[in-house]
Amino acid sequence: MKIMKKIYKQSVFILAPAALISALFEWQKTPLSILTGGVLCLANLKGLVWGVEGLMGTQGATSKLLFLSFTRFLIIVAILLILVWLRLINMVGVLIGFTLVFILLLKEGVRTARDEGLGQ
Repeated sequence: MKIMKKIYKQSVFILAPAALISALFEWQKTPLSILTGGVLCLANLKGLVWGVEGLMGTQGATSKLLFLSFTRFLIIVAILLILVWLRLINMVGVLIGFTLVFILLLKEGVRTARDEGLGQ
């Protein structure tokens, strides 16, 4: 999808400066946490796209999509718990990374809907 490529490219230009700016304030965990949050958000988005595209027109798509979504959620939680347990990241930085990518996703979604005339 064209929108996914835009989101990936723009997230690099948002996450990298955010990590560099956070390194000025707290250099130990926050930059890695922001990058981790952003990458996990992008991976979750890619998993959602694969799940929706793979289930288009199939029977019982709702239950399969629910199962895949719950599985993705458990994987993300497991990764975060392991990284927090190893004290490699902090949750504030992860939340910042998730939020930056989510805002980018919303912005591109609104722009694409407006350009294709879906918002009228």
